[in-house]
Amino acid sequence: MADRGLRGRRRETGVLDRLVSEAKAGRSQVLLLTGEAGVGKSALLDALVAGADGCRITRTAGIESEMELAYAGLHQLCQPFLDHLDRLPAPQRDALGTAFGLVSGPAPDKFLIGLAVLNLLADAADERPLLCVVDDAQWLDLMSARILAFVARRLAAESVVMVFAVRDGIEHAFTGLTELEIRGLDDADARALLDSVLPGPIDPRVRDRIVAETRGNPLALLELPRAWTAAELADGLTAGTLTSRLEDGFVRRLEALQPDTRLLLLTAAAEPLGDPTLLWRAAEQLGLAADPAAGAIESGLITFGQHIRFRHPLVRSAAYRTATPQQRLAVHRVLADVTDPETDPDRRAWHRAQATMTPDENVAAELERSAQRAQARGGFFAAGTFLERSAALTIDPGLRADRVLAAATAKRSAGALDAALDLLGAASAGPANAVREAEVMRLRGEIAFDRGHATEAARTLVVAAKQLDPLDHDQARVAYLEAMSAAIWASGPETPGILGEAASAAPAPAPSDPPGDLLLQALALRFTRGYAAAATQLVKALDQARQSESEAEDVRGWLWLAGNRASGIVAIDVWDLDAALELAARHDRIARDSGALVQLQWALNFRANVVSMTGDLAAAAAYVEDERQIAAATGNRVLGIGRMQLAALRGNEAEATPLIDAMIREARAQGQGRMTAIATYTNSLLNNGLGRYETARDAALQVFEQDVVAYGVLVIGELAEAASRTGDTKLVETALAWLNERVTATPSDWGRGMEARARALLSNDEDAYRASIDHLSRTGLRIESARAELLYGEWLRREGRRQDARAHLRTAHEQLAAIGAEAFAERARHELLATGETVRKRTPETTNDLTAQESQIAGLARDGLTNPEIAAQLFISPRTVEWHLRKTFSKLGITSRRQLRTLKP
Repeated sequence: MADRGLRGRRRETGVLDRLVSEAKAGRSQVLLLTGEAGVGKSALLDALVAGADGCRITRTAGIESEMELAYAGLHQLCQPFLDHLDRLPAPQRDALGTAFGLVSGPAPDKFLIGLAVLNLLADAADERPLLCVVDDAQWLDLMSARILAFVARRLAAESVVMVFAVRDGIEHAFTGLTELEIRGLDDADARALLDSVLPGPIDPRVRDRIVAETRGNPLALLELPRAWTAAELADGLTAGTLTSRLEDGFVRRLEALQPDTRLLLLTAAAEPLGDPTLLWRAAEQLGLAADPAAGAIESGLITFGQHIRFRHPLVRSAAYRTATPQQRLAVHRVLADVTDPETDPDRRAWHRAQATMTPDENVAAELERSAQRAQARGGFFAAGTFLERSAALTIDPGLRADRVLAAATAKRSAGALDAALDLLGAASAGPANAVREAEVMRLRGEIAFDRGHATEAARTLVVAAKQLDPLDHDQARVAYLEAMSAAIWASGPETPGILGEAASAAPAPAPSDPPGDLLLQALALRFTRGYAAAATQLVKALDQARQSESEAEDVRGWLWLAGNRASGIVAIDVWDLDAALELAARHDRIARDSGALVQLQWALNFRANVVSMTGDLAAAAAYVEDERQIAAATGNRVLGIGRMQLAALRGNEAEATPLIDAMIREARAQGQGRMTAIATYTNSLLNNGLGRYETARDAALQVFEQDVVAYGVLVIGELAEAASRTGDTKLVETALAWLNERVTATPSDWGRGMEARARALLSNDEDAYRASIDHLSRTGLRIESARAELLYGEWLRREGRRQDARAHLRTAHEQLAAIGAEAFAERARHELLATGETVRKRTPETTNDLTAQESQIAGLARDGLTNPEIAAQLFISPRTVEWHLRKTFSKLGITSRRQLRTLKP
């Protein structure tokens, strides 16, 4: 590429050249260009496109005024390949078609849209490499940015290059991608560039001052001399930030144009599609003839072709900002008139809204319909923006407040919690309406929970539920359940009585109550009369929740019923792993299908933790990574529960301990007792694996004494093991008594296996050790089953029965090592050494060192899934699956999928 006429950009163009070379070799590349406005990002993208010989090219640019239109930027980027939609699997084709408004259908799964885009681009790159260029990515609409960030993070072997350019100082969705910072030119290149555009000689001292003040910014060096007088140049420019000086320079150039030419540029600035047909239709209605277009071309500020492009985004903003309000209204009115209401109703509605300054119910209603369409496509943020503008144009105070509340609800679903909270004040300011006031209170409680303030959420939701109770029975019951769920997360030493407050507020059940009510009453009974009294009700409620198919009708309620908010917690509390796995998957699915991204973060953490209990740490790691990416895309905090517990299960002390300490500090600060308990339990698990039994015992005892719902089931095994190893017989007896009560109330192989383990640890009963192994082997709890083998083998070794011990220790070591529970595997290895059997410590050299994703793909391939099926499940492309499998085969020394089936899982 050399510098392609760009002064001083050899380093940057070299990096961009290598991207294309790598893609031609079959390796996808992603790069994020960062830098201030005018520093040359767009010029580098143009040079990249010009030098990408042999590549297919598609490009788009974010436009600030278009950020409200869901999927607008993504649609433009994918437009050249939409004739290949029929090559995608039907679910992906339908999801992408619905998102783009090409077909009607339910709100599409965001990850399914992402997978569709990934496969569409991979298909486009099948014959020759594909270059995707996105300028001003910080101005992309929210859904386009999230989907493209999702795709960028999953590219591997598709021969696709994606390059994004973002402006410094503005939040965006592309954090974590490989970055190339674009800086200003060095002094020598900057002086040479400035000299090339100066109208005449200039004092070298003034020139040096200009170079210094512009910090080598190429656009400033090129544009300012064209807009500023010789006297102003001699003064070394005026005060202000570089961006404002750049825009001021464009303003001066605009002011020198004829009024009709400036009006044409304003119309182009207000029409973000860059569609020449729309522009010329609007120009005709505005009475603009050919001369304004000629003047615009001559100015060098805009080019007309298949797409209309401004010289720089600052030209667009300057053209729009300097127009009078009356001019903007007139332009938007005309653009609304020339926009087809059948093919593009939402853009027409938006132009109408921008052309309206006083309340207008027709326009407000049209925006409300646009919001419904946006929400049906999963564009919650766009829906919220449409509704917010609709409310501003609504004359009826009650209807206006209802629309503001709907806007806040949509933005909360999109993960824009601050924006949602800001709107609630306006919703509360409407005329008195008991239902609306209760719903405002309920939404405040939900947002408080999303932010991690569980105590505040529980008390707020109790108030909301009581307000709703005489007004809307169904919504009141869901609100009570939300309050109970929040109280579960708030309960701890710092918040005594919170569970009792929520439980005592719950109303008595009615015979016709839906699943949520039965679950609500079972939980209330659990917290007022104890586990044994509630056990039968808890099991019934869980069965009813699993059988219910009502989530499609009440997504908002089911997001709380499912997973770790309510029913999933109950599943663990009654020892039902199958139910927990099913409900975790349901929570995940509902959150994805509805586009509720904050809820999806909670769902992914719960699913990671439940799946890790089965020993599938690779799948758990994938859910952990998904949660991190969603947090990055929404700007919300990473919950990190799954990552913390995964690190502890792996015995990775260096990673787990800081995460545990940080979670305890944060949870205590926010009054989230359950999060404190989770971290403390995780500390016990970690230290039992590392053989630090006193630390494990003390941590487990803290959780046990709090009777944290569901975590008693998990921590009791850690407590019994650590107490037995430290000689605390009384504590083992306490654990066994607790287990006897629970297993009597809710018998299961899981519970019986843990009870037999505690009895064996207390009394050295060999039959109890065997019973523990037998019961746990009938569950999906691979780690607990392997640990039962380990404990039995350790006891046999201490009894001097080395030969008997070896078989169980060897089984434990093989299973734990295969799972990746390295600390427990290391315990088994040391015990085997003590029996006289030599076992090498696992290292990257003694294992095949498969990555988490390679292990996951290998497991799915072994189970018989095809490459497209694996790709759909893991949200990657079939080509990437094939690439990972080739590397996996090489590491394992095999050549076919059939050979995978002979390997141990």
